[in-house]
Amino acid sequence: MRILYGVVGEGMGHAMRSRVVLEHLIREGHEVEVVASGRAVDFLKKRFPEVQRIHGLHIVYDDNRVRRGKTLWQNVLAGTQHLPGQIEAYFELLEDFEPECVISDFESWTYFFAKAHRLPIFSIDNMQVLNRCTLPDEVIEGHRTDFEIAKAFVKSKLPFCDHYLITTFFHPPIRKDRTSLHPPILRPEILAAKPSEGEHLLVYQTAEGHETLARTLEATGLECRVYGMRRRITEEQIEGNLRYRPFSEGGFIADLASAKGVIAGGGFTLMGEAVFLHKPMLSVPVEGQFEQVLNGRYLQKLGYGSYAEDLDDPKTVHDFVDAIPDCAAALASYTHDHNRGLFEELNGLIDRASAGLFG
Repeated sequence: MRILYGVVGEGMGHAMRSRVVLEHLIREGHEVEVVASGRAVDFLKKRFPEVQRIHGLHIVYDDNRVRRGKTLWQNVLAGTQHLPGQIEAYFELLEDFEPECVISDFESWTYFFAKAHRLPIFSIDNMQVLNRCTLPDEVIEGHRTDFEIAKAFVKSKLPFCDHYLITTFFHPPIRKDRTSLHPPILRPEILAAKPSEGEHLLVYQTAEGHETLARTLEATGLECRVYGMRRRITEEQIEGNLRYRPFSEGGFIADLASAKGVIAGGGFTLMGEAVFLHKPMLSVPVEGQFEQVLNGRYLQKLGYGSYAEDLDDPKTVHDFVDAIPDCAAALASYTHDHNRGLFEELNGLIDRASAGLFG
């Protein structure tokens, strides 16, 4: 079957899990055309021959906060500049590829293409949990406004898909039909990793300019292997107990698999990998991103780690380190199906699309 696959480019989690699904689709014999934005394009182009770049949302961060004004302004400017190219790209897709169904990982242009041409469309992402599941009050408390904004945004992003496959390590009640919950999609490298307990903390922070976090980590005296805060470095930089490392997929996975614990934001992909590898995690969500708050609070609710609003007080990290044995005990019972359930569900949906059972 000819499948158009869209990948949003904000953050690398969407690209990494889409890579796994794309490899599965190709193994199944499908012909796939990929449309992506941002950093996802370069990541996917290394693995797949047909990847088209298209404009997508870019979020502006500063000191672990979303800057909504700058985000809106930059996206309005970019959208004005790129809109004619977007339209042209989709006419080319229609003429040359003629997709028979569409899969979107929170990417809007492929969704619009599917709706305009009455094609079956399936959503694969973790964000739809905000809209399609019932969330308990304790994970929303104190962030009700951010929750309502995030829910409204997610609801409007990809409405009326034929099915929503939601990836999650927690399981709130489903409140809408055409919805299924699945464990986080994991890369083969993560599935093959052999966990061990070292003495270092793995720190991952994608928001450059977050100097508060650096000062807090320095004050702990613990070895911290830090990724993401200095994106442009090409070799390790050591400053006291902080080891700033350039991104290397193999090196990052090795540091994750051997870590004593993890300190990161509330991003879903790394959290799902840490849970799978039974690595306790301290989650400090980006301010203004409720989805990350939700992930972090569920992590703490399940006993898999800790949640904090900020790291201004080094005691937060020390308390987390003290809690690592209890978190590891809770994680010991967590199991994962190695992506099998989601693949089976997706195969069935594509078979139904091929038989003309949607629309």
